[in-house]
Amino acid sequence: MNQENNLHEDDEMLPEYDFSGGVRGKYYEAFKKSSNVVVLDPDVAEVFRDSASVNEALRLLAKIAKSVPA
Repeated sequence: MNQENNLHEDDEMLPEYDFSGGVRGKYYEAFKKSSNVVVLDPDVAEVFRDSASVNEALRLLAKIAKSVPA
């Protein structure tokens, strides 16, 4: 490798990237309203491999919780 290639390996932004016309946070509010990300611990993720299984388990848990007298 020559010296020029080494310089580009450490750069996060390459010279050909041009964000001069970009708007910071343009979609932030819309994303915040439509996104609800939950990170599962690895042991839980092994059992619940997709959002459908998580939703089903939580709906069952909510149903049980509602049926138990407070």
